[in-house]
Amino acid sequence: MFDVLLSIAISFTITFLAIPAIINVAEMKKLFDMPDERKVHNSPITPLGGLGIFAGFVFGCLLTLHFNQYADLQYFMASSFVIFFLGLKDDILVISPVKKFIGQVLAAFIIVYYGGIQIRSMHGFLGVYQLPEMFSLLLTYFAVIVVINSFNLIDGVDGLAGSLGLLSTVVFGVYFLYVNMLPYAVIAFSLAGSLLAFLIFNFQPAKIFMGDTGSLLIGTINAILVIKFINVANTGDVSFPILASPAVGFTILMIPLLDTLRVFGIRILHRRSPFSPDRNHIHHLLLDRGFSHRSITLTLVAINLVMIALVFLGRSMNCTLLIFSVFGIFFSIIAGILYLLPATPRLFVARNSLEDSAQLTKASKFVALTKDKMLEQNN
Repeated sequence: MFDVLLSIAISFTITFLAIPAIINVAEMKKLFDMPDERKVHNSPITPLGGLGIFAGFVFGCLLTLHFNQYADLQYFMASSFVIFFLGLKDDILVISPVKKFIGQVLAAFIIVYYGGIQIRSMHGFLGVYQLPEMFSLLLTYFAVIVVINSFNLIDGVDGLAGSLGLLSTVVFGVYFLYVNMLPYAVIAFSLAGSLLAFLIFNFQPAKIFMGDTGSLLIGTINAILVIKFINVANTGDVSFPILASPAVGFTILMIPLLDTLRVFGIRILHRRSPFSPDRNHIHHLLLDRGFSHRSITLTLVAINLVMIALVFLGRSMNCTLLIFSVFGIFFSIIAGILYLLPATPRLFVARNSLEDSAQLTKASKFVALTKDKMLEQNN
């Protein structure tokens, strides 16, 4: 228990101290993410908050985990470093979806092959239990990559991805702590402590974004935690078994997972790449109907929390029934948003000719804000 409390204190403190320094450096170096027709912020904000989240998380883990007793933990840290450098490059320079996908596959390979995280059974979902080895590996890679991308794609309004990540890591952390799996509890609470500190600066009005560095890290750690949770909670070896562990684990990540699957499905139906940008996410639908960033975040987190409580209460029920019930409720909410709430007109600010001529966003996501700097680049 002391290690858990220490990990929370360390990760929170380091992230809390790092974020203001990152903001100051970003202002001095003019490292900002500029608003455009797709983005929902209307002022330049740095997307380097993931640096602070990663620093707090890593220090919290390294100073409290006993790597000599649990060999698989070092591989989880290794996958986190892969995701960190991948996200950092994507935050600073524009990288292609293919390169981004390759980096995610590499992280997933470390988690599965070296870390031993694998979905070996469906635990009764659709009447399926033990899985063939090849199908088990393919399903695990698919699940890890989908979870990683789900938090990346849900990061669209102030505080949303961080709040959902905080909710999921706290829930997983509490369970692992209760069943005396302290290493996984430390990993969960280390990330939770970092996210709690980050949200102080990210809740509307946001002073900083987490960027891909932060959102990909949240997805990676949650992918590890949810698969471990499903495998462990369904066994009789733990002090608190959960028969419908796949349903509970799925519900903990309900909002980012189902929204990502829904958006991917829409893009594929329109014969577009699943990774092509659009404004079909659930937070975009709510923004178009006049919701503020704060109200969107609080509403979606509340929905997720209520669903976790309901599925947990029904944890002894049929796993398939629970998962399809979650699907039905989520898509009923989407239908209610689309057909019961009228969309409000949205206004856009046109770029001026000076910004158009600068062409700064071709090579980097960061642009200089000072007029002198832009004129200098034009010359």
